[in-house]
Amino acid sequence: MISVSNVSVHFGNFELFNNITFLINQRDRIGLVGKNGAGKTTLLKVLLGKIQPDTGEIAAPADTRYGYLPQQMVHKNDKTVFDEALSAFEEVLLLEKEIAEINEKLCSRTDYHSDEYLNLIQKLTEANERYQMIGGSSIHADLEQTLIGLGFTSKNFNRPTKEFSGGWRMRIELAKLLLSKPDVLLLDEPTNHLDIESIQWLEDFLKTFPGAVVVISHDRAFLNNVTFRTIEISLGKIYDYKVSYNQYVGLRQERREQQMAAWRNQQKLIEDTEDFIDRFRYKATKAVQVQSRIKQLEKLERIEVDEEDTSSIHIRFVPAPRSGTITIEASDLTKRFGDHLVLNKISLVVERGEKVAFVGKNGEGKTTLSRIITRELDHEGSFKIGHNVRIGYFAQNQDELMDENKTVFQTIDDVAVGDIRTQTRNILGAFLFGGDTIEKKVKVLSGGERSRLAIAKLLLEPYNLLVLDEPTNHLDMRSKDILKQALVKYNGTLVVVSHDREFLDGLVTKVYEFKGKKIRQHIGGIYDFLARKKMESLKELEIREKQIPSEKPRQAGSGKAGYEEKKDQEKKIRRAKNQVTNVEKEITSLEKELEQIREMLNQPEKNQNEEIYTKFNSLNQALDRKMYEWEILTGELDKLLSE
Repeated sequence: MISVSNVSVHFGNFELFNNITFLINQRDRIGLVGKNGAGKTTLLKVLLGKIQPDTGEIAAPADTRYGYLPQQMVHKNDKTVFDEALSAFEEVLLLEKEIAEINEKLCSRTDYHSDEYLNLIQKLTEANERYQMIGGSSIHADLEQTLIGLGFTSKNFNRPTKEFSGGWRMRIELAKLLLSKPDVLLLDEPTNHLDIESIQWLEDFLKTFPGAVVVISHDRAFLNNVTFRTIEISLGKIYDYKVSYNQYVGLRQERREQQMAAWRNQQKLIEDTEDFIDRFRYKATKAVQVQSRIKQLEKLERIEVDEEDTSSIHIRFVPAPRSGTITIEASDLTKRFGDHLVLNKISLVVERGEKVAFVGKNGEGKTTLSRIITRELDHEGSFKIGHNVRIGYFAQNQDELMDENKTVFQTIDDVAVGDIRTQTRNILGAFLFGGDTIEKKVKVLSGGERSRLAIAKLLLEPYNLLVLDEPTNHLDMRSKDILKQALVKYNGTLVVVSHDREFLDGLVTKVYEFKGKKIRQHIGGIYDFLARKKMESLKELEIREKQIPSEKPRQAGSGKAGYEEKKDQEKKIRRAKNQVTNVEKEITSLEKELEQIREMLNQPEKNQNEEIYTKFNSLNQALDRKMYEWEILTGELDKLLSE
């Protein structure tokens, strides 16, 4: 589908890529990994044609359509959410306009047998066929399904985009991208602004997406759930693994050990050769041998090994001073912003040493409660912080509170006390500040660099309650490992707002779910919570099914008329239930067919023809239509049961 052949890219004297070659196939799910600065985002821009390689070429069919989600983007302010998302269907909207214009012309003509009239009929037929082929009749259903999947509610659809935060506006761009149905999706950190439910929806969408996907992400669970191929960029080269991220980690370690062994052997050879040259440089009898060894060294292709993995560094927080048994206690706590109610009479207790997670959709009040805990916001109801509690807070704007005129090293060194000062450079290295970068002033750092520095600073101060609001958004996987290891060993109390399941796994033992202005406590880790949520939703369905036969229709009257009305209502309910059951059976059948084809597509070694892809796309479209039909029918059934 896309061929990258002997591509090299230079920035000044620095070589980013050195003759890299690989293929992207039609159904590939590729995770692009490597250290920050390795060139992952640059490679996406090379694929898009935004950056031209110095040597080599990118070859793809002329009609290949790309969908690109960058980390930073410019948003428009003059449309509603619905209209902005609708702009993704550019071809459909143009076809609708063309069909309307042709119909208008046909209405005004009576020369039914003329060539001009027949030509218009032909154009109308072609436009209608194309309209149906690209799913023109279902764009509103697709649009609603996608926006709701990404966390929007129907009441948000008519709100202007300018009323939404950057994270929500990024979701609008992601919705447009998914709805445009490109051949290749290039996603640069798509999960940074999504909550757990939206990430799971995106995972499900990408699993059935008919094109290729290349994704950069620091979310391990997301990569493992979506990709089955991993391309690592390291020291200007690429290493292509036909496995998911977790399997790649093991294979990479094996490769690194082999590289290290080869590097040590080469270093021994270089050392012995240089020693020979030094000893016999001035002996005439050895002149020929010395020159031969010198040429041998000049021709030697030096083995390069990536820098040591910083995750091997073990860093601890400064020991936390002991606090009272109860760290946080809230009772009937309510928070409003004007007329907007965010939290309604919530209660919670967090004890000393507990590590808890705040999860839920964006806008449900997680950050609001975090700011109440840190005394940034007032509130109604009872709220107490325990005895001798010292709070450390990481928020999205935490980086703005640092002294911009200090260097990176000074910022950390100023708060480091005692033995921890000996680890200052290790800590900075763990958070991607190495070499000359530690002498940079804070004011010249990017937003991501400032966030990383703020977290590193937090490690060094003696807090016994840490409140961390999305601390991993700008960290690569190794830095997240460093932070997670430190938090696991931290002897204070932790409250963390995060959508990163792998980061939370093994770190927290209690989850507070924010939903509908309330919070609900779940004992156990993040995967216990997710598993329980799925079981709960199934139980709710079972309970509803059990209740349906015993539901009593409303008392609409007495005597024969009331009896007839009751029978009519029961008949409508039975018919609606049968319709829902039949559609569910069709959905199950389609899903089984899709799963069989998906298994075939995941075996590239077998011969595959175009018919398989055509059938796969056709079944996907049929499934979308049936899911939309199911939503309508279940809505009608619910309405009948409530009457």
